[in-house]
Amino acid sequence: MDFTKLIEKRRSIRKYTDENISDENIEKIVRAGLLAPSSRNLKSAELIVIKDKDTLKKLADVKASGSQMLDGAAFAVAVIGDSEKAVDAWIEDCSLALIYMQLAATELGIGSCWIQCRKRASKKEGLGSEAFAREILGFPENYSLEAIMSFGMPAEEKTEITDIDDSKVHFEKY
Repeated sequence: MDFTKLIEKRRSIRKYTDENISDENIEKIVRAGLLAPSSRNLKSAELIVIKDKDTLKKLADVKASGSQMLDGAAFAVAVIGDSEKAVDAWIEDCSLALIYMQLAATELGIGSCWIQCRKRASKKEGLGSEAFAREILGFPENYSLEAIMSFGMPAEEKTEITDIDDSKVHFEKY
């Protein structure tokens, strides 16, 4: 697929069918995340692939709102960053891995949705999204959670993005 067409087609998909996604396609998506550039090539982002339906159901409460689609996802990937390895750039490293996976999924006809978790609250009283996810996924304290990406075969259809606001572009100066 032409790259411009790919980025026009990429949309947040929050409703999924019950169709499974092949291990081969999961590997392609995960590989895309691992191929993402990183600050000083430190590769501070790490990926936790979640296919277990019970775990996905639990993770649907990782945010007070906006994470319920995890309950119907075929799989998800939690993207964590080693905040000791890349103190000033782990967020960017994780974000690049997330968008690479999202574009790979779009190319494969798989829907996805970025679920921002950093500095968010979970549905569990007094517990942030990161601590909530850490209880379920068991990642070490020196890792911080940027986001979880849900994936599944789309049960909704969205139009391509074509309404670009050129007023957001400035040349030389604002």
